[in-house]
Amino acid sequence: MHQQVAVVIVSYNTINLLRRCLATLADCHLPLRVLVVDNCSPDGSAAMVRAEFPQVELIALDQNVGFARGTNVGLAALDLHGPDAPAVLLLNPDTEVRPGAIEALVAFLDAHPRVGLVGPRLLNPDGSLQAAAFRFPTLLMTALDLFPPGEVLPGRLYNSWWHGRYPQEGGSTPFPIDHPLGACMLVRPAVLKQVGGLDDSYFMYSEEIDWCWRIRAAGWAIWQVPHAEVVHVGGASTRQFRWKMLVALYRSRAQFVDRHAPPWMRVAHRLVVRTGMLRAVLRSWHAFARGQISHAELRSHLLAYGRISRL
Repeated sequence: MHQQVAVVIVSYNTINLLRRCLATLADCHLPLRVLVVDNCSPDGSAAMVRAEFPQVELIALDQNVGFARGTNVGLAALDLHGPDAPAVLLLNPDTEVRPGAIEALVAFLDAHPRVGLVGPRLLNPDGSLQAAAFRFPTLLMTALDLFPPGEVLPGRLYNSWWHGRYPQEGGSTPFPIDHPLGACMLVRPAVLKQVGGLDDSYFMYSEEIDWCWRIRAAGWAIWQVPHAEVVHVGGASTRQFRWKMLVALYRSRAQFVDRHAPPWMRVAHRLVVRTGMLRAVLRSWHAFARGQISHAELRSHLLAYGRISRL
């Protein structure tokens, strides 16, 4: 059994959610070392952590360096090279860890020595299931994102294996996956020693996919443990900059494809994305003509879609 779990939380401008997240960690019966890396939040998050959670280690950065680099700052503050190195839980600030969840994740790692990383079942705030287990990206998945199947194909295809989902999700038995949603991931210290941290050339999005790709390539398995449950709000930081984050999403996806896909798939991916952006532009003009969006909204749409097309 791991003697300690180090929890690394990278936060940006989510003071109330961060407060709730840190409070839920008090229900864990394992010794926790909690580090918050604050990405220069203007909402007083750092001051709140200092005042209300003095037992939490705070690293207050003087600029927003993104999720991956912020995570690596937290990892660098840990001693991961000694024999008693802790398992590391990467946790988003917009989560609430339910009682027993961390213990269940740790127990699964301890019982399965070839599993390098585990994720929990994620729940929406209303208690419904949130998709949290995915296959690595494929060209078909990109096409289904840009051309929603409810319009041209049966809607059930969107939540199928073809769109990177696992039919086992929703059951009670742990199962192997390609990668979890990055909101909550427990990683074995041996994996960090072998593979290293996140690739901080990803500012936002796809960094956990790239990381899991490297973990799998190094011979480790990745599983979801459904009886570990974590509530995840989702998008609390990114929705503050909607169009900027949409561009960042497609930039990161293109970066992942360029790094790991064969040449033909890189070309096909660009073609599918550009076709999807053309469709989005036409739909925005149509919405503007019908008075459904303002001129300012239209301009934001067109700027974002144009930037994505040029990635």
